[in-house]
Amino acid sequence: MPILKKSFARKGLPALMLVAAGLLAAPAVAANTEDEILQPAQSLEGNFLSAYVAGSARDTEAATIFFREAIQEDPRNQELLERAFVAFLANGSMNEAVRAAERLSGQDSSNNLAQFALAVRALKGQKYADARTRLSKGARGRQADLTATLLTAWTYAGAKDGKQALATVDKLKNERAFDQFREYHAALIADVVGNPVEAEKRFKAAYEGERNTLQVVDAYGRFLAKRGRKDEALKIYKAFDEAAPRHPIVRAAMKALEEDKPLLPLVNTAQDGAAELLYGLGVVGNTQGDELTAIIYLRLGLDLKGDHPLALVTLGDVYERLKQYDKANAIFDRIPKDSPVRPSADISIGHNFELMGRGDDAIAHLEKLMKERPDDVEVVMALGNVQRSRKKFAEAADTYDKAIKLIGQPERGHWILYFYRGTSYERAKQWDKAEADLKKALELVPEGLPAGRAQVMNYLAYSWVDQNMNIDEAFKMLTKAVELAPRDGMIIDSLGWAYYRMGRYDDAVRELEKAVELKPGDPTINDHLGDAYWKVGRKLEAKFQWDHAKNSDPEHEELVKILKKIDNGLEEDPKPAAAENAPPPQPEVPKHNGG
Repeated sequence: MPILKKSFARKGLPALMLVAAGLLAAPAVAANTEDEILQPAQSLEGNFLSAYVAGSARDTEAATIFFREAIQEDPRNQELLERAFVAFLANGSMNEAVRAAERLSGQDSSNNLAQFALAVRALKGQKYADARTRLSKGARGRQADLTATLLTAWTYAGAKDGKQALATVDKLKNERAFDQFREYHAALIADVVGNPVEAEKRFKAAYEGERNTLQVVDAYGRFLAKRGRKDEALKIYKAFDEAAPRHPIVRAAMKALEEDKPLLPLVNTAQDGAAELLYGLGVVGNTQGDELTAIIYLRLGLDLKGDHPLALVTLGDVYERLKQYDKANAIFDRIPKDSPVRPSADISIGHNFELMGRGDDAIAHLEKLMKERPDDVEVVMALGNVQRSRKKFAEAADTYDKAIKLIGQPERGHWILYFYRGTSYERAKQWDKAEADLKKALELVPEGLPAGRAQVMNYLAYSWVDQNMNIDEAFKMLTKAVELAPRDGMIIDSLGWAYYRMGRYDDAVRELEKAVELKPGDPTINDHLGDAYWKVGRKLEAKFQWDHAKNSDPEHEELVKILKKIDNGLEEDPKPAAAENAPPPQPEVPKHNGG
């Protein structure tokens, strides 16, 4: 007897997105380790429930295994087939997804996502008329119109009908929101079908509309370079580099041009062009926080062009945000070795090993990269970050020192290296070195980076406060840091602790209560608030905060102090630091309003 009602018939892409929500949006409850071998259940009910649990854990690979078995046992259950189709698609099991889509479209020709997937597969096989037929059956809507129209245009380009391809693109002229997509893909199409005059006109329009879009800049630069217009190509790459410095794709293109090496076109075929479209739509979904839509577009794009480096980077980024680090690493490892973005992907792999609890693998991976690329500052810094995360502070400081020696004369963008080395020195109890680095970081961090300035000020000033030194200067610095980052609980905690050190316990309570509201599970903030409560005579509340700090995983050294305070209360501190010239209490920071 079927265990699911057949209630999703005749639903399009939005409904299937909701079906798949359980695969990606539910809270994670479990995750498979590399050593686990998943075995199908012995019953239909068992496989469905296992697939459901896997989906709740955002594990599409496990969901695929269990749905595969469930479908074999109940092949006519349409709702089960729809759930399995979306799982297959999100997992990148494209052949199974296509077979499921064929069955779904046979049962319901208006199933938008099934028709869309089949259209992409037809385009991949150069069955352009079939692809257009599939696209014409999809549900309507602004985003659907954009996608279907541009994919249809690429089917005409594949069939060498450039005139019809461009006419199809221009059906979007009344949608100003689609201007850049329209002009960019019109330019790519014109170039592919051999119409360079139209291609240049469209590239110019796309570039003038948005000069800071990487793909537009890169495609236009390559178009100009192919026509021997090296200086013009360099000009647009350099303009992008000034706005967004050191992007590896831009730097690689500039280097190739300066060395008179060829730059190949970004798109050579209709399949490449369709993959580029799906990548762009995936980026939009990812930017908007719609992981499912992003994954589906990116998976379909990669089915057309499996080595699209930026599609792979974006898909890996999505999995990182979902905390599926093993899957992110598998995606990053697919990026071609000669791609300019591969070095940063290699660093991400090492970082993800650390996030997976595989710190030794992270260090080994990054040390291997350092041997291969000894002059790569980013690799050296990544190793330092992992060492710092693993509380190997002296080693981290030495590693950051190597990175700083590699950069030579520091620029403003290098403030983070001094900040990281300074924090490592501080944790390694080398305060003189730490203080010098933190001051250097504050000197370098740009005024236009308020969050960065606030973090440096906070660390330096809090360190002073915690050592009962430079209290007045620390207070002024923390007040400024709070102005720059008024919703940062850690910085507000530092300001509250400065008040405490100055003996202004009522002011300390006020600020520390704000901090604990913003960051309620932090053991340091709870501990500080407990101390402040004790000083103002609220001893029962003090013990409650210390108990909360005890249960919030403090470091061992701090835990010993907290337990002592819970048992015996707070010992009398030395006389508070003088603060006769300290500014008056600051006005209340507005409380969080849910915005």
